[in-house]
Amino acid sequence: MTSAKPGIVPPGESGGMIRLSHNESAYGPSPEAVAAYRSVAGRLNRYPDGAQYELRRALADVHKLDIDRIICGSGSEELLGLLIRAYLAEGDGLLLTEHHFTMCSVYGRTQGVNITQVPVDDYRINIAAILEQVSAGTRMVIIANPNVPAGTCLDGDEIRELHNGLPGDVLLVIDGAYMEYAAPVVAAGCIDLAGTSGNVVMTRTFSKIYGLAGLRIGWAYCPAPVAGVLQRIRSPFNTNSAALAAAAAAVRDSGYIDGIRERNAASLRRISTALAAAGLRVIPGVANFYLVSFAGREGKNAAGAAGYLQSRNIMPRPVNPADSGNVLRITVGKDSENDAVIAALTEYMTKKE
Repeated sequence: MTSAKPGIVPPGESGGMIRLSHNESAYGPSPEAVAAYRSVAGRLNRYPDGAQYELRRALADVHKLDIDRIICGSGSEELLGLLIRAYLAEGDGLLLTEHHFTMCSVYGRTQGVNITQVPVDDYRINIAAILEQVSAGTRMVIIANPNVPAGTCLDGDEIRELHNGLPGDVLLVIDGAYMEYAAPVVAAGCIDLAGTSGNVVMTRTFSKIYGLAGLRIGWAYCPAPVAGVLQRIRSPFNTNSAALAAAAAAVRDSGYIDGIRERNAASLRRISTALAAAGLRVIPGVANFYLVSFAGREGKNAAGAAGYLQSRNIMPRPVNPADSGNVLRITVGKDSENDAVIAALTEYMTKKE
């Protein structure tokens, strides 16, 4: 039996709470991915395939990619870390947006780089602001698309505008952890740019829409020289057999993913409409989470709403003090979980203090 401190819920256990704090898939992995995961049980005594061939082959087939330019890792987090380690030295410039994946700045500080955080515009990436901050020392720009915490998304033309404005020796890294939730044309545009440019890398993960967060598996599509560098510095067994098998099956089950994308979009529309009726604004986004703004709501704020949700056994994303108590991020759940959030926030907004 798992031991834990009183009041602390062990990882992976709900403790009766509706956990909507980590942007995990509400629907879980494809049944085909689960079957592939189980099929590995009889050969756990063997090392995984260091070449990651079956997963890379599946990704190449489904997305029409050059297999030799695909690198897999322990989540996209590892791949982002490898890119920073390989291409940034002490004193180099790294541009991140104001709201970015925290580990990017952690890895950057470890390398001793100069980090510039570029402000966003109403939680949307500001291309002009990024380009204004590019200097002679800038070596890498990392953006999340769709981004966090709002799930707003740049389209293919906007991504190309950003890329065209960067010097050729600056590496543009597109963190596409939530890319599958965006319109397929957006993903295709980012893949095309990574496939045709010598200074663009796209990272993706199986932790979100694919529902394989517990297996820690991700991938990157890179220019051939970048792929060669990452192959040389990654651990030969940085991905495990169960993750490789489940991910390969998951990526081939495209119908399952299409269904989740559609259900997620429908849930976002329904949640936004219901919370607007309660006097709240949901920042328009496309990922499997949403950002609720309490700006201008006298006597109401994100911290109070978070406490009220927790009193109703609902766990939202903890409030970031930097957000001035005005916004709250919540993962899209199953219909019953979304209904519980709508009901609780409506109660919170109408109750007298």
